[in-house]
Amino acid sequence: MELLAQLAPILLIFVVFWLFIIRPQQKRQRERVAMLDAVKREDRVITIGGVHGTVEAIDDKTVTLRLNENNKVVFERSAINQIVKAD
Repeated sequence: MELLAQLAPILLIFVVFWLFIIRPQQKRQRERVAMLDAVKREDRVITIGGVHGTVEAIDDKTVTLRLNENNKVVFERSAINQIVKAD
């Protein structure tokens, strides 16, 4: 019984840590993976560096963005920060 009383605060700290830090981070990671999997041609995207472009081509690891009529740039797929929704 005394051992349980000594371990209770440590267990409580672990549970709180899991609820407020680990679990939300896992949820954000799942959402990001789903967003990256949903990227397709002609989507407007913003990269983590702030570059705006339209997806020209996409494969497993890279994505080619069309910045304007003359410029295309190749990025890692993980560099996509968000997909811009058209109004």
